[in-house]
Amino acid sequence: MEKKALDFEIKKVDKKTGARLGVMHLPHGDVETPVFMPVGTQATVKSMTPEELKEQVKSYIILSNTYHLYLRPGHEIIKEAGGLHKFMNWDRNILTDSGGFQVFSLGALRKISEEGVKFSSHIDGSKHFISPEKSIEIQNYLGSDIMMAFDECAPYGASYDYVKKSMERTTRWAKRCKEYHKQTDTQNLFGIVQGGFFKDLRVQSVNELINLDLPGYAIGGISVGEPKEEFLDILRYTTPLLPNNKPRYLMGVGTPDYLIEAVIAGIDMCDCVLPTRMARNGSALTHFGKVNMLNACHIHDFTTLDPECDCYTCKNYTRSYIHHLFKAKEILGARLLSIHNLRFLVNLMENVREAIVEDRLLEFRDEFYSKYGYEKM
Repeated sequence: MEKKALDFEIKKVDKKTGARLGVMHLPHGDVETPVFMPVGTQATVKSMTPEELKEQVKSYIILSNTYHLYLRPGHEIIKEAGGLHKFMNWDRNILTDSGGFQVFSLGALRKISEEGVKFSSHIDGSKHFISPEKSIEIQNYLGSDIMMAFDECAPYGASYDYVKKSMERTTRWAKRCKEYHKQTDTQNLFGIVQGGFFKDLRVQSVNELINLDLPGYAIGGISVGEPKEEFLDILRYTTPLLPNNKPRYLMGVGTPDYLIEAVIAGIDMCDCVLPTRMARNGSALTHFGKVNMLNACHIHDFTTLDPECDCYTCKNYTRSYIHHLFKAKEILGARLLSIHNLRFLVNLMENVREAIVEDRLLEFRDEFYSKYGYEKM
């Protein structure tokens, strides 16, 4: 029997919503789901040490990006270092994005063909080519626990004809990725469902990818600038189409409301750069809404950032001090907010998991929204 690099176990299903409590048994340890995954695009979650991610944020899986690591420092160097885990001193799980989204975001700097994508580096303008096979080769060198099939993320507003051709090419690329991927006993290849905002294309994409019998599946191509109603419509339509016995991953989602709604829809995994990006810009996620720490109202505020948060920042520092750090342009300000924002979202999913155990996820959502200032979606 072929050795599996992933065993997904569903432990509980919320009676009112169908949300799933589970665990992914992966090569670098177990990951409880639903889970929020911090993004470490260039082999680092910005400003965080691996020890902080483990001890302060309590994260068991993070992301890195194939496109960025291919360009710098190069996947050969990372392989020479012993793989991405050793290179960045992270002994827990890593998911690598295929690089597709980044390549297709280059616009005029790239040219798509059936074989792959020619593009110019955003760093120095040098010419490159990534095919499905090349994307898998890079990710094999990186040694991630979960790797993504090379896909095209069609832009919001693209025509039906464009999205259909793009989606069908993505399916063909997924087949090529599976054929090229040989390290199935140590790395899991996930497929990515595309099809834009056309439901019949989403059905076609899911059905064709399911035939590949991959270890897990992601929903791509939403949360790309569309209205919230359209996001929810496609999310709620597509998720139940995915296999029940495999992890379901919604790519690029990180606001608290989108995370909660994703879980209610049946999603197990989410990721986003949002918490660290917000932190660098002086914004904090709290149980009472988003807070701008640059505002002068914090000068004399010697209370904690969020009294309901258990993070290192909230236990040790005041709003006044954090405000001072940002006004003085001290790096510590961004670091303290990064710890807080990351822990806030990881802890949010811990609370979501507890609510699933108690069959009260809808009540938890309503309570959270009321405090945060969200309207029901």
